Amino acid sequence: MSAGANLVSFVTIGVLVGCGVTLLLERTLSRVLLGVILIGNGVNLLIVFGGRAGAPPVVGVGEEAAMSDALPQAMVLTAIVITFGFTAFLLAISYRSWYLTGDDEVPDDVEDREIVRRAARREVSAADLASEPAAADPQQVDAPAPPREDGQG
Repeated sequence: MSAGANLVSFVTIGVLVGCGVTLLLERTLSRVLLGVILIGNGVNLLIVFGGRAGAPPVVGVGEEAAMSDALPQAMVLTAIVITFGFTAFLLAISYRSWYLTGDDEVPDDVEDREIVRRAARREVSAADLASEPAAADPQQVDAPAPPREDGQG
């Protein structure tokens, strides 16, 4: 009976994280927010189930070998606080985006559109591919350092 409960728990964790990742890849900030919440809850459950079950971790109540590990519980409490803070931050960004534009969808970046257009036409980018030595490179940004006046350069 215990193995069935663990299987159901881990399938639930997998569904939470899978749905969270799917929502995280969407373009609207409200769905990204829900994805972060689902992933956070799934990871918290995974950490809790990673701990050892046993007696309460209070010295003097039971044997030390029978006590549960308190570290996963402390990690989950920390993760809950971090997820809450990140959720509040994303909620503020989503509200600000909705307030300014009337929508919380993240628009395409201008550079992203240019990259897609060049990729469709199979153009070579103008990036420096470092085929020539640094001294003969006209796109070299870093100039050599000037010699020091004390003669130690």
